[in-house]
Amino acid sequence: MSDVINIGLLGLGTVGRGVWQLLERPNDVITNRLGCRLKIKKILVRDPAKERGVDIPASLFITDAREILDDDDIQIVVEVIGGTLLARQAVNQALAAGKSVVTANKELMANFGQEVMEEAERRGADLFFEASVGAGIPIIQPLKVSLVGNRIQRVMGIINGTTNFILSKMDDGQGYEAALAEAQALGYAERDPADDIEGKDAAAKIAILASIAFNSRVTAGQVHTEGISAVSAKDIMYARELGYAVKLLAVAKLDDGSKSSGIDVRVHPAMIPLDHPLAAVTEAYNAIFVEGDAAGELMFFGQGAGSLPTAGAVVADVVLAADNIQRSTAGRLGCTCFNSWPIRPIDEVESSFYILIEAMDRPGVLAQIAKVFGDHQVSIGNVIQKQTEQGLAEVVFMTHRVVEGNLRSALDQIAALDVVDKVRNVIRVEVGQT
Repeated sequence: MSDVINIGLLGLGTVGRGVWQLLERPNDVITNRLGCRLKIKKILVRDPAKERGVDIPASLFITDAREILDDDDIQIVVEVIGGTLLARQAVNQALAAGKSVVTANKELMANFGQEVMEEAERRGADLFFEASVGAGIPIIQPLKVSLVGNRIQRVMGIINGTTNFILSKMDDGQGYEAALAEAQALGYAERDPADDIEGKDAAAKIAILASIAFNSRVTAGQVHTEGISAVSAKDIMYARELGYAVKLLAVAKLDDGSKSSGIDVRVHPAMIPLDHPLAAVTEAYNAIFVEGDAAGELMFFGQGAGSLPTAGAVVADVVLAADNIQRSTAGRLGCTCFNSWPIRPIDEVESSFYILIEAMDRPGVLAQIAKVFGDHQVSIGNVIQKQTEQGLAEVVFMTHRVVEGNLRSALDQIAALDVVDKVRNVIRVEVGQT
């Protein structure tokens, strides 16, 4: 057993600084558990002279990743640089050298997870990535280990804090632009928030969770993705009137009992009942709801972003990797994607829907719309009609479960009716009540 396990840190941004802070503070629990100290030996940075707000010896800074990758004394590489170009190359090279790797990189794992996991398996090295989803919320290890006795039926969650903050503020009566500006001012949203607003961040995370939950490779590009920019204050008002909250939801389900068996994986605004646990998740918090055939319903809740929450997950993985090194048991838990379920096209997926239509306020209009729905096997469960100042009527339809392709065909035909001004919005309804 070693007295010291050396770590190479790739990146010193928000998460990297948090990792330094947590590993450099005295922690007898970690030392006693491992029987050794964890020491950051080298840190890859772009600019060694940059002010970072933490006291780090300048002698640790390097600008060439090879100084970490080729150093035989470094046994664990922590990758927190983000992106996929340099990170993918560095992670593969570290694994090829037999080093254990800890990464917080959701883009890497969502797009090249199979590649790097298989490289780790070939080399008998560990690859841990708890911080890639949910930051401080433990979810990767629970799915891979704690719930392995379950057949996971569904993973559903709020896994982007920026959009959850914005929708929470809109639910309180704030406008979209004002809510976004506040999120940026508080550091919850980037200056360019497109990846959050358009659902790309959540798509990468649900691809990782679906891959683990269903033991089948899912990549970010296979996730049907919609953002929140089309959600209006009226949609949120009507949702609450009907007993729902609007959230950007990431959903992954396995359907293995129908003609079109496969994984249904998607990110989009959704209405969920106010009595569902996810409806109470507000501000920038994240929550992941898991259903297993043995454990039943579980919810993992906490801070889904931030320096120290994310760094805490990274450090936990470092401790796991170090413990395996001490016991000479690295590489025990490799890639679990042994299935090859197809991804179900969104047009084949069944959901309930909220539909907001502006139409002429005169007799017979509802009948015309209802006939088109009926012709496409769309069953209506509830209707709300309100007049507007323009002499039109706002009509809200809540459907029963319907195949999405049928609904979209009906809406195309309804939008073309002379009596319809506009189909203003369509939002899926995830029932899933407890």
